[in-house]
Formats: sequence, C-alpha cells, structure tokens
Amino acid sequence: MARIVVLGGGESGCGSAVLAKVKGFDVFLSDRGAIAPKYRGQLEEWRVSYEEGRHTEELIFDADEVVKSPGIPESAPIVKALRERGIPVVSEIEFAGRYTDGSRTICITGSNGKTTTTTLAYEMLRQADLSVGLAGNIGQSFALEVATEYFDWYVIELSSFQLDGMYDFRADVGVLMNITPDHLDRYDHKLQNYVDSKFRILQNQRATDKFVYCADDPLTLENLGRHDRNMEVLPFGVKCTEGCAASLDGDTIRVRVDGKELSIGVDELKIKGVHNIYNAMAASIAALSAGVPPESICQTLRTFTGVEHRLEPCGEYGGVQYINDSKATNVDSVWYALDSMRRPTVWIAGGTDKGNDYSRLFPLVEGRVKTLVCMGVDNAKLMREFAGRIPEIVDTHSLGEAMEAAVRSAAPGDTVLLSPACASFDLFKNYEQRGEQFKAWVAKHAVGKKGR
Repeated sequence: MARIVVLGGGESGCGSAVLAKVKGFDVFLSDRGAIAPKYRGQLEEWRVSYEEGRHTEELIFDADEVVKSPGIPESAPIVKALRERGIPVVSEIEFAGRYTDGSRTICITGSNGKTTTTTLAYEMLRQADLSVGLAGNIGQSFALEVATEYFDWYVIELSSFQLDGMYDFRADVGVLMNITPDHLDRYDHKLQNYVDSKFRILQNQRATDKFVYCADDPLTLENLGRHDRNMEVLPFGVKCTEGCAASLDGDTIRVRVDGKELSIGVDELKIKGVHNIYNAMAASIAALSAGVPPESICQTLRTFTGVEHRLEPCGEYGGVQYINDSKATNVDSVWYALDSMRRPTVWIAGGTDKGNDYSRLFPLVEGRVKTLVCMGVDNAKLMREFAGRIPEIVDTHSLGEAMEAAVRSAAPGDTVLLSPACASFDLFKNYEQRGEQFKAWVAKHAVGKKGR
C-alpha cells in the first residue's frame, strides 16, 4: 500500500488526507502548529493518523508522495529536506485532479477579482441547474469535494501557491483575470517568478480546452507569447475593439462564445465598478463555455450581489458609510476600492506587508482620503509612504484602536473604508476574521458614537 503524507492540517490538508483515505492509501498528516478542533475532528472521523506541534522526520520521509498545503512555502526546512531526498511533493489540486472521474473544471486565478469571478461563474452554472461544485481557495477544499461528492463541473479558485504544486493537472476552462505584484515575499521578491506561477493555469491544456484572459492587462499580454497556446484563446476587456470574446460596446457588455451570444447593460449589474465589469465578462465566458444559456447568465448578473469582505457595505450611521474590503490584501485591490469611492474617505489599512509598492495609490489618495488609519503591529512603512500625501495619518495597533480613530475622523457624508493592502496575519488569523471583526464592531459601536 502506497504511503501518502500530508503537510498541513487546515482545509486543504485535511481534505487531501480524507481523499487519500478514501482511495485506499496509508495516510499520515503532520502539522507543525496546532490543528483546529474542526479539522482534528474530521481527521478522527475518517481515522487518519496525524500529529500536531511537530514534524517527525522518520514518519514523513517514509512517504511515497507528499501533498503540501498551499500555506507552507518551498523554503520550509521540511520541504527542502523532502526535495533533497527526491520524494515527490505536490499540491492538493494536483492530487485531487487525479480522481475527478470525467468531471470538467473551470479554474480561475489572478491577482485580483478571482473570488468574485469564481463565485459568479459558480452561481451561473448552479442557477442553470448544472451539476456543479465550488472549491479551491474558496469554500470547501477541492480534495474533500472529490472524496465525498460527485459533480459534472467544478468551479475552482486557484491561488499562485496552489498552482505551484500542479504538474499534470489540466483545466478544461482556465481563466487568468490579471497579474499585479503580490506575494513577492514567497517568490524571492522577483515579479517574474510570480508571473510564471500564474501562467501555470494554462499548462497541459489541449486544443479542445479554453484559456480566458484579460486583453487589457499589461503583464498578461507581455508574457503571453512566452507560452505555447494550443487551446482556444478567449480574451476579454473593456478596451477591446475586435477579436475579444467579451467587450464593452458603450454601456453594454457583449459576450460571444461557440456561436452563442449575450448582451447586458452595465446598469443592469448588481455589482458595480469597472473591476466588476471585468469579473462579469470572465464569468460569462466561462459559463457560456460550460453550456449555460445566455439568458440564464444575464439573470444571474442581474441578481448577484457580490462576495463577503469585498467592498461589502456594512451600514450607514449618522451619515457615515462603512465598507468592509478586508479581502483587499494587495495594492491593486485597494486601487479598485479607492477608485470607487465617491465621498471623503477615512481609509483603514495595514497588516503584514508583502513587499508592497504603494506608488500606484498616490494619485488616488490625494484629495480623496482625508485620514489614513494604520492598523498593524508595525506601521512604519505605510506611514512613511503616505506622509505628506494624506492630511491625517494615525498609528494604531488593534482593531479597536483603529475604529476609535476612524470614528473620531469621520463626519456625515464620509466613508470609512477597511481596505488593508496587506495580509492579516500580524493581528488576525486571516482576512475573513479581520472583516468579521470589523463588521461586528460597526454593528455594536458605531451607532452610539458622537451621539449617533
């Protein structure tokens, strides 16, 4: 019996362990940290052997293959030791992709917009009554879905970390939303390494597969010629004049795939902003490729309200609007958020900096952001970069401090925007926890401040 060792006891790792157990492998899971009760219970339910708080080398090096969770970098000592011994190390997506039994996949990556696009494409297929699962970097792990359910289609959000461990996996429909600098701390601070990771979305694609990409994205276009493209290419963009599968004709989005067409007015979309036009285009191309009728796609676009933690309105108190954009963990995401602000803005930012270049935000903050509330363990870089560009900058080190500062600064007619531009790991477990705590604070405290 072949032995599979799984590194990491979170959503991805536990899903991989369950799938390995279902497929009859000798399975062992190792997590250097503590395993959350939810996942510990899952491992015990499936009778998976595991350890936490350590990596026991003799148990790990006995593996025929290792499935590595995406949060573990290649630079981790245990991963380096595995590589030195020639033990194969793959991602959860690579491992799960071997057992899809004829199901097809829509795989979506990009620096920004992938969660909204993935959720929107999934909703398009689901509302058309197709057999479809939602997995990957959103919701339930792909491995757990493959282990416990069967769908004709899987719509999968893929991070660069998940793409890095993919070798034979193939997307039937691969979608690359855009590429902007992100996670450079994981890529030796070399942008090309990160770009190459994103382009793994099209590896192994055949002539019958589809590659969807943004024709308006400079880094995508710059690197497209470096990759063989046997598959059908379906570009989209608001600046397209010809040859695009989706384009903007005045205020109308037009999409054409496999002889099927749809058109919908921008004002009919529930989700607003130019970034959501791109998201709608990409999701519509993917859904048409999966056989969803055009009118069904349009109906979903008219009713879809967005995803949690992405420009999510949390309420308006005393004339001050509060928006949760905790998912904005890089500069480009924040650019879209600030660009959509139409009122004086109190901007809450900060966290674990990933090698950010904030210069792209300078033109947007001037005259638009009245106060920058820095929320992190170390805010020195953020404060230095925006000194002299924003009238008021406040240094805070907890959510409570940040919210008190934001409320002091905000006046009726303003917006308080949580859009961090950074990872959450200095003060929070993840961006979801950061967003949830922001929303909970607003619900509990904001009404009572300043006599509101």
